Amino acid sequence: MPTDAPAPPVPLLNLPAHHAALADDFRDLFQTFVASGQFVLGPYVESFERALADYCGVAHAVGVSSGTDALLVALMALDIGPGDEVVTTPFTFFGTAGTVARLGAKPVFVDIEPDTYNLDASQLDAAVTSKTKAVIPVDLYGQLADSDAVAKVAQRHGLRVVEDAAQAIGARDGKGRAAGSLGDIGCFSFYPTKNLSAMGEAGACMTDDDDLADRMRKLRNHGQTGPYEHAMVGGNFRLDAVQAMILERKLAELDGWTAARRRLAARYDDALRDAPFVTPAVAPGNEHVYHQYTIRAADGRRADLMKHLADWGIGHRVYYPLPLHLQPCFADQGYQRGDFPVAERSAEQVLSLPVYPELTDAQQQRVIDALLTFNG
Repeated sequence: MPTDAPAPPVPLLNLPAHHAALADDFRDLFQTFVASGQFVLGPYVESFERALADYCGVAHAVGVSSGTDALLVALMALDIGPGDEVVTTPFTFFGTAGTVARLGAKPVFVDIEPDTYNLDASQLDAAVTSKTKAVIPVDLYGQLADSDAVAKVAQRHGLRVVEDAAQAIGARDGKGRAAGSLGDIGCFSFYPTKNLSAMGEAGACMTDDDDLADRMRKLRNHGQTGPYEHAMVGGNFRLDAVQAMILERKLAELDGWTAARRRLAARYDDALRDAPFVTPAVAPGNEHVYHQYTIRAADGRRADLMKHLADWGIGHRVYYPLPLHLQPCFADQGYQRGDFPVAERSAEQVLSLPVYPELTDAQQQRVIDALLTFNG
């Protein structure tokens, strides 16, 4: 524990600081929003959708009510349902597999790459059966999955690809392709902790397919094609106009925030090069956006490291402590511990550190000092 005078805690995330610089803009936007009387969908949502589609280099963005609902709408648009199987990673947020199960389909897992934590595409072929309809690669922590490898398997088996880009807006691969553009449909979350964040829940589905875009726009609004006329059974997945206004204003700042995250990550990389932790690996050509800066502690040391950081007042969190195949709700699928050893080992070792754009040099140095004094 430090022996000098106590320093203020370093939070894992600082949303008040994140919004402070744009507070006046947000007040103006809210006044416009209130005066408009247009609170759900409408012109402000359409404006944000155009800006987001342009940013990601796709034909269509469809704003929806959350990142989880983006995945749900995408799968519904692809007619995923009972009896179908969807292959994905066991090492991600629950919503990825939860939306599959919610539609009556079965999430089928394959292990992850040990360095990037993303789905190991070399294992996809073995997981495909006659019931497989789609694959969901996840761009975990802000780094793109190997979309080309996934696409080859998908093409070989006639599968659709839904890119879960919830954590990776702004990331690009070696060919310059943007997160959200690397599947039949790409899905974003704008949860308040994301790199591009709403002040509440919001998400979006991205596609170059005109028919899929039209279908998703109907599905987000109860399948409605005209006043009280419904061509299909959808749901209430509409995006609030105020969230769209906030997101469009913040989208103009995203590249600057991403650059700040990368500077922080580079400083961590340099300072922790000889520390007893494994720092994030970046696949060649990938432009990581560091939604999380995640280190890996050796077996059995993470709990002591977490206590050490807590003593120093350093915010930290484990993303994710229990792989999806071991979640109680999937117990009836027959998975057991040992089925996906890389994901299971990662769940026991990973730890995410503060990496938001508002983190000051002094705060980051305190995080580094705490890490370098750990002897657990």
